[in-house]
Amino acid sequence: MKRTVILGVTGSIAAYRSADVARALMRAGFEVRTCLTRAAQEFVTPALFEGLTGQPCLTHAFDEPVRGRMAHIDWARDAAALLVCPATANAIAKFANGEGDDMLTTIALASDATLVICPAMNPHMYADETVQRNLKALRARGAVIIEPEEGDVACGENGQGKLASVERIVSITESVAKTSALYEGLHVVITSGPTYEPIDDVRFLGNRSSGKMGLALASAAVRMSARVSLVTGPTHGVPHPRVETTRVTTAQEMLDATAALCGEADLLIAAAAVADFRPQAKAAGKIRREGPVTLTLEPTPDIVATVTERYPKLAAVGFAAEPGNDLESARRKLEEKRLIAIFLNDVSRPDIGFESDQNEGVLLLKTGQSVAFPKASKYEIAWRILDTVRPLIPPQ
Repeated sequence: MKRTVILGVTGSIAAYRSADVARALMRAGFEVRTCLTRAAQEFVTPALFEGLTGQPCLTHAFDEPVRGRMAHIDWARDAAALLVCPATANAIAKFANGEGDDMLTTIALASDATLVICPAMNPHMYADETVQRNLKALRARGAVIIEPEEGDVACGENGQGKLASVERIVSITESVAKTSALYEGLHVVITSGPTYEPIDDVRFLGNRSSGKMGLALASAAVRMSARVSLVTGPTHGVPHPRVETTRVTTAQEMLDATAALCGEADLLIAAAAVADFRPQAKAAGKIRREGPVTLTLEPTPDIVATVTERYPKLAAVGFAAEPGNDLESARRKLEEKRLIAIFLNDVSRPDIGFESDQNEGVLLLKTGQSVAFPKASKYEIAWRILDTVRPLIPPQ
């Protein structure tokens, strides 16, 4: 495993805390190489980081610690993770738009390492539509966003914008670095989003699933070196470019596509919110509003149960979206569907689950253990799920 973390420091007043991050990463056994933007040098100096890390600190696009070697290429190749801490709104925009106008942004463009972004800024700036759109674009490309905390910020305001704790930043960065090759050689199939069951040519039965959890899992699995196949219902999300994507509409279509892929897969993660029922017969044209209408519904196929029965050696992870924390129901599904794990989350809460960018829940394992995941971005939850279930996947 690579043991080098590139620490990019941008021009936020929180830059002083990046020195503590560098020291903590070194205590965790990583070699830390630092790159400061021009604005960052208004708050901290290269000498500080060179003294702490024992490594040269890059500050200019044409720096060459080894004469004749292109530093942005050499450093990019060596990195297990590229940590930007703190990340300003300007830096986030540059990463999102693929700019390469300084040493840090050119390293990011040249590196296959996972980009870990730690935003720190005024709460209104962080909530700005453009900043959030840029963060969304970075997530879609596999970046890990360590969201800022709520609290007092330098300008005197209170809200979400305070740099995450050193402990949280180091823990997530260490996990990213250690898992960069965790799924190398494995084929992971992920189902995502809702299914729509047609009532007539215009209307359908469906649900509010956004597919964000499935997209997060797909991006995280790619960054862990897996081959990823995504079977997604109707969503507006954009998968990571290295994800092989199949788009479907109905539960039957999702079953057919998933079953076709799982014959050669090592792991199925069933994150889709599949409609439980469908009209027994689809009406032709459009049903007119001329009086009461009776719909006769029938159950849709159980995708996970069908696939695990067809491929008994396939490792599978399920999702249980329940109102409240019904652990007994989740454990029953875990056993009946022959899963290695199931993630239980509370869909009655508006701040997590459907349509939200965050999630929270409990991962129940076939070993009898359970792991509570506190509220975090769906990308952090995805990383933790993949990291936790990896030892349970049997060798093929």
